[in-house]
Amino acid sequence: MLYQTEENAKFIEELKVEEIERGTISRYWLKLVTDGIGVPVHIPIMVARGKREGKVLGLTAAVHGNELNGIPVIQRLFKELNLDELRGTIVGVPVINMPSLHRKIRRFIDGTDLNHIMPGKPNGTVSQIYAWRVVNRLIKEFDYLIDLHTASNGRVNSYYIRADMGDETVRKMAQLQNAQIIVHNPPSDGTLRGTADEMGIKAITLEVGNPNTFQKGLIRDGLTGIYNVLGHFDMQDCEYDEPEEETIICKSSYWIYTDTGGIMTVYPKVVQMVKKGELIATMRNIFGDVVKEYFAPEDGVVIGKSVSPINQTGGRILHLGILKS
Repeated sequence: MLYQTEENAKFIEELKVEEIERGTISRYWLKLVTDGIGVPVHIPIMVARGKREGKVLGLTAAVHGNELNGIPVIQRLFKELNLDELRGTIVGVPVINMPSLHRKIRRFIDGTDLNHIMPGKPNGTVSQIYAWRVVNRLIKEFDYLIDLHTASNGRVNSYYIRADMGDETVRKMAQLQNAQIIVHNPPSDGTLRGTADEMGIKAITLEVGNPNTFQKGLIRDGLTGIYNVLGHFDMQDCEYDEPEEETIICKSSYWIYTDTGGIMTVYPKVVQMVKKGELIATMRNIFGDVVKEYFAPEDGVVIGKSVSPINQTGGRILHLGILKS
């Protein structure tokens, strides 16, 4: 059932793109669950349906409640769209994890990382049901998906992509983002991107900077990459924006962790190449004495790093990308 609000958005319980009128931009509130006093929890959706046939591109942001840069990327795209030129449909979801956005936290309200449990379960925990309904009431409508993320608290990221580089279409989507780094990441990893891949939806994860803030330059870069995708898939006539620097391709990546706590300094910058055996971090105790030094276990590139000085045992040092031969 659909009905109007003061903001001219309709409430729905499932997105059905084929039922939306062509040549329109529509706004919706998609009901997913109800809270502890029975109040519905909705997520915002914008749908631009072109006058001509074409594919459905989904853009999602804030799967983690403190990752905000993707929100204005989607907002700006919809303000700039020309429906007369659009072939197909663009679905923008500025916030997936609405409960955590309100609380300014990364994880879902039961302490679970939503991007580790996709596609969820229809009869599971609080977070599993929420995830399952996101996938089955929304994501299933897409042909392509770009899922927008950032680093989390206490960390900074390069502008990088996670994608299954073994899939030709997905590889091209990743390359069109003009990112600093692309990391090969196959599906079946519990992420929204991986779940979409398993469903036959061509998907990439776009990491757009740092948490809890809007970064104008990176927002602009994210928008450019989306326009490149629209042009490549013939959804809109767009001039391709060439990358300024060659993208670094990584066959894999992993985080390096501490084995003791203290006050930590991480030396390399993001996108910096490091060599095996190079000093990457120093740990000091509260008196300023060096208690441990950490060295790169192999050659690689710094995808992201910790910038929080206070680091407990098992804390993150840096995210190391291993380059493709």
